[in-house]
Amino acid sequence: MANATYMAFIIVYFVVMVAVGLLSRRFTRGADGFFVAGRKGKTILITGSLVATIVGGSATVGMAGMGFSWGLTGMWWLLVGSVGLIILGLFLAKKLRSTGYYTLPQLAENQYDKKVSVVTSALIVVAWIGIIAGQIVAAGKIMDIIGIGDKTIWMIIFTAVFILYTIIGGQRANLRTDIFQSVIIFGGIIAALAVVLPKVGGWSGLEASLPADHFSFPLSDNFGGVTLATWLLLYGMTYVIGPDMYSRLFSAKNEKVARNSVLMTAVLIIPFALCIVLLGMSAKVLFPAMSSAEAALPLLIRDQLPLFAGGLVMAAFVGAMMSSSDTCLVSTGTILSNDIVKKLKPSLSEEKTVLVARISIVVIGVLALLLALQLGSVISSLIFAYTVYTCAVVIPVFAGFYKDKLKLTNLGAIAAIIGGGTVAILSKFLDAADYTNKYQVFIVKYLNLEALALSALLLFIVSYIDRRYRSR
Repeated sequence: MANATYMAFIIVYFVVMVAVGLLSRRFTRGADGFFVAGRKGKTILITGSLVATIVGGSATVGMAGMGFSWGLTGMWWLLVGSVGLIILGLFLAKKLRSTGYYTLPQLAENQYDKKVSVVTSALIVVAWIGIIAGQIVAAGKIMDIIGIGDKTIWMIIFTAVFILYTIIGGQRANLRTDIFQSVIIFGGIIAALAVVLPKVGGWSGLEASLPADHFSFPLSDNFGGVTLATWLLLYGMTYVIGPDMYSRLFSAKNEKVARNSVLMTAVLIIPFALCIVLLGMSAKVLFPAMSSAEAALPLLIRDQLPLFAGGLVMAAFVGAMMSSSDTCLVSTGTILSNDIVKKLKPSLSEEKTVLVARISIVVIGVLALLLALQLGSVISSLIFAYTVYTCAVVIPVFAGFYKDKLKLTNLGAIAAIIGGGTVAILSKFLDAADYTNKYQVFIVKYLNLEALALSALLLFIVSYIDRRYRSR
């Protein structure tokens, strides 16, 4: 009975998403319509889409797992995003919307040159395939633990659905499905917390049942100052310089809408963070012997929620994963078609560019699915992608806003992207090794920050050398 109810909610949800995509296609005209929804997005649409994009698999399955393991400090996975969004809203949102671009690499090209744009594009495509894969893994994990069929089949179905409505309606479909999904996500989280929290005795029951360290905030024994600084720099900065965030700003109706939407989103994701972590902490009380922290949320849905509430929450978390996936998919497809393929073939017409984007979306979605089938953890896959992207792209693009004042050069930017990205990839491979020597552990622990620092050093040092060489 329970599985049939969950299936009914999921099927209805899928039908609605595809229907929105079909309806959106009627109003999707040309490149502007497909890539940036005609630049007509109002505040409610842009805000809802940003919230739905941010509250994905990492902020549901993954962050509930952090609440289970760490307690309140697990909120930082979203809170660093809130900090990043405040910086984006106050200092960059209006400036970005005024450019009239489609993608972040177009901004990089304006700051530097085509070579920097192509290198940035290639790195974003690779990293964002990993991020989409993380969302697919989260969806499969929920279905596997709840026991509704084979998780591989569900991962394929999820991927097929969000690819379908994205290629049909493009950015317009994403904005409209995302606003629907943000409402469902919010309702699902509140419904789950309203049912689960009384079962553990409320806040006082949590305090009586969990270690005191679970209530330490902003830092705890499991989450120290260095970890927080690392998260702020490596993950928080993806909200300041991020292709998925920028795709929403470029779709905004005007500069004011872009700025207000970002700042509203920064505020709205704070209660999301608290609610999801509280669900994870409640799971710790209800399932103290559970071995996998990322199983916390699926087990709550399966064992603690009544049928209707469980179905609503199931739809909410499926929506959370798909809304993040579709945003990453359309922004990556736009980058691949506009900033790579069209650079190689400038004569490509607008109609054919959109066709290439649709084909790119299918290819990227399939590659993400293949990667997802090889991954095990939601958070680890996302951390890998975010780390590589941040250490390569964030510093040169952020500094590019002040290129003339800082006397930066194109060669310096390329060196920063390649050098930072390479060391970041190396650090993640080292993370997988079993180190016992304390010096090796220290190097691996801080190599991500060193990769970010290296990117900054290369940007300025190579720019200085390049200027001196060209001035001779």
